Amino acid sequence: MKIKTVVVDDERLGRKELLSLIEHFPNLEVVADFGNPEEAIKGIEELQPDLLFLDIQMPGKNGFELLEELEKVPHVIFVTAYDEFAIQAFEVNAMDYVLKPVEEERFNVAVNKAIEVITEEKKQLKNADGETLSGSDQVFLKDGERCWFVHLRDVEKFESVGNYVKVFFNGNKPLILKSLNNLDKRLNDKEFFRVNRKFIINLKWIQKIEPWFNGGMQVELKTGDKIEISRRQASKLKEMMSL
Repeated sequence: MKIKTVVVDDERLGRKELLSLIEHFPNLEVVADFGNPEEAIKGIEELQPDLLFLDIQMPGKNGFELLEELEKVPHVIFVTAYDEFAIQAFEVNAMDYVLKPVEEERFNVAVNKAIEVITEEKKQLKNADGETLSGSDQVFLKDGERCWFVHLRDVEKFESVGNYVKVFFNGNKPLILKSLNNLDKRLNDKEFFRVNRKFIINLKWIQKIEPWFNGGMQVELKTGDKIEISRRQASKLKEMMSL
């Protein structure tokens, strides 16, 4: 099982070293390497790699800013000389973090861990629809100085707040600059449901559904949050869930 891999580092020698180290892992398939963050963003969106080796400090756009622009984020191993970013990297739950100059033994540990996790995910992946975002997909969220890698299955709901969307997961609720309508088009409708003009919920987080006023319904999530479902959307949900 091949793992599609991309390398992003603005230093040519840095990329060359990583490519040489990656050659020792036959199940890693390097589909591209980039020295320019802007080119990397386009390439990653097109190639949809499983694993990304990413430098942090680069001219024009750093690694965190690059990730913020991706709609669907692969697993990431940061490779950088700037160890002051280490804490921030682990806060966003990156796969791993390798300091330059790269020690081969430390690099191998990081890669073997990534291969194990990605291979298991590929085995479990049931939704092969590349056009929509499913619960198994990972996104990168940034709100101020805080950053997260989040699997969409861990998001219990999305709330429209003006021109932004608030994302609720694990007690966090960062704002992202995106409309709820646009998000609704990208999410898998078998897993996420637009209950009204303001909310999209994760169907797997539903605890209880009960009748509500004027033919609508009220859904209670596993978090205890209660959200009203409009009458029109209540009919759709009944049909979907065979209520």
